[in-house]
Amino acid sequence: MAYDVVVIGSGPGGYVCAIKAAQLGLRTAVVEKRETFGGTCLNIGCIPSKALLHASEMLAEAQHSFDTLGVEVEPKLNLSKMMAHKDTTVSANVNGVGFLFKKNKIDSFRGTGKVVAAGKVAVTAEDGKVEEIEAKNIVIATGSDVAGIPGVKVEFDEKVIVSSTGALSLPKVPETLVVVGGGVIGLELGSVWARLGAKVTVVEYLDTILGGMDGEVAKQFQRMLAKQGIAFKLGSKVTGVAKGKKGASVTFEPVKGGDAETIEADVVLVATGRSPYTEGLGLKEAGVEMDERGRVRTDGHLRTNVPGIYAIGDVVAGPMLAHKAEDEGVAVAEIIAGQAGHVNYDVIPSVVYTSPEVASVGKTEEELKKAGIDYKVGKFPFTANGRARAMLHTDGFVKVLADKATDKVLGAHIVGFGAGEMIHEAAVLMEFGGSAEDLARTCHAHPTMSEAVKEAALATFFKPIHM
Repeated sequence: MAYDVVVIGSGPGGYVCAIKAAQLGLRTAVVEKRETFGGTCLNIGCIPSKALLHASEMLAEAQHSFDTLGVEVEPKLNLSKMMAHKDTTVSANVNGVGFLFKKNKIDSFRGTGKVVAAGKVAVTAEDGKVEEIEAKNIVIATGSDVAGIPGVKVEFDEKVIVSSTGALSLPKVPETLVVVGGGVIGLELGSVWARLGAKVTVVEYLDTILGGMDGEVAKQFQRMLAKQGIAFKLGSKVTGVAKGKKGASVTFEPVKGGDAETIEADVVLVATGRSPYTEGLGLKEAGVEMDERGRVRTDGHLRTNVPGIYAIGDVVAGPMLAHKAEDEGVAVAEIIAGQAGHVNYDVIPSVVYTSPEVASVGKTEEELKKAGIDYKVGKFPFTANGRARAMLHTDGFVKVLADKATDKVLGAHIVGFGAGEMIHEAAVLMEFGGSAEDLARTCHAHPTMSEAVKEAALATFFKPIHM
């Protein structure tokens, strides 16, 4: 049976691509090697981590804020129930994808997909049985895998030395946890276990956490995490991770030179990023070009150099974000259907789901300075926001960056409670080329946290009202 589209991988990019293709009238199939759909994100990434983040934040609220709010309780942790909540959340989401596949009449093939040639995909099941599928178009949406530490041998047992996968399922709260990597994954999972009682130390190669984020935002956010008890060893190059009798140890040395230091911990989480998953896909044999970082090389329409083969998500260039993959999946489906699919890479929000959250869209100050663009800055703190005071969530601020000559908003950055929800009004504004004055003159409901976004926009060209 020949398909119009065969998608290899059912993560956010793959399953959205398949659904959109089917909605556009294309005969569609999906190849998935896992027992469940949803890829890393739904099974062992975005979704389970958010379940644990929310649950641990509720515990922290009960421990530190409830009494002030007049709610008297004696909170205690039941880790097994928290993990059960995580598992239930994952199950609901992956089953939901399966339902959507049936609803849209998408066929699914269980097994490992391999591109035999343009128009042909071989699927190898667990029992070794191979089935060949014909397709007019093939979409590579295989996502990414855990990256280790460059030049350092790391043996993951997912119990003592863990990746993000193991960190989502620890059977008990470790007394001490060392996180290698101060990026999004390390800070999110590190903050979960810190709230649950672990003493957490983050070891990061760069001189800042959240490399690539706005520098002021990263600096202020680090101070907030330090107040929560998380320790940082920045500018530190990890040279060894070893398992011991009672735990593991991490050895590191200053990047700028100096004596090595070793920290022992019950658990070590290696969260140094992810690498594109292309192993065993047969891409090189099929003649598909790869770039210097092992990603599939694509053009502006997400096409590879081989006609009929496309690639999206973590296997191609760009931020490794689920929503970026989703937008690419929609774009590819539209392109295959003869429409004008497009992704605006200048307006892709990024969120760190810690407490408080960090969210950004567009350019940072550092990027604007490097590009030689004259800009103006508007900032507003949540300490001056009425709703934030009422909820005891006054940490953080909003920063809006606008072109000095045209007032067009070039970037927005938020540290604060619910930042991941608030960032989207800036994203919508930027999609339409809006100005800071457009945002500042848009009526915002009172009292809301979002009023801080309006005030920050106002501060770029005049003065905020409540400061």
